[in-house]
Amino acid sequence: MQIVENQKDLLEDFISLNEEWISKYFELEKSDFELARDPEKIIRSGGYIFSIRYKQSAVGVCALFSEGNGIYELARMAVSPKFQGKGLGSKLVLAAIQKAKEIGATRLYLISNTKLETAIALYKKHGFQTESLGQHPLYSRANITMSYHPER
Repeated sequence: MQIVENQKDLLEDFISLNEEWISKYFELEKSDFELARDPEKIIRSGGYIFSIRYKQSAVGVCALFSEGNGIYELARMAVSPKFQGKGLGSKLVLAAIQKAKEIGATRLYLISNTKLETAIALYKKHGFQTESLGQHPLYSRANITMSYHPER
């Protein structure tokens, strides 16, 4: 297994893994459908998609969405249920943090939900801190924003 970056042949896996976990805990929203129509938009907009490739498929994914001015959102992290509990989420978070440092990001943040206790613990383990709690204006499923400030 290896982490690869911006592999267009894995974009379908990126979308399907995300839709699978979102559907398990929440409902798909308008922004999910929009992204599914054009996931490559993340890359075209200066972002990155990380995939853990196993054989010919992605079994874990996440993305860095570029908001410009050195600000990136860590988003869309998902690991196939068959591969959970093997440290893949941690590897994805570390890959995203490393990339943020390499590109000189000034801010790295994520939006999640406190009911995803395992994910929140993972983010805290890697240095993300709670920035705000409460309903997010874009995602009805989100109620926590966490941030990480890469060293310059």
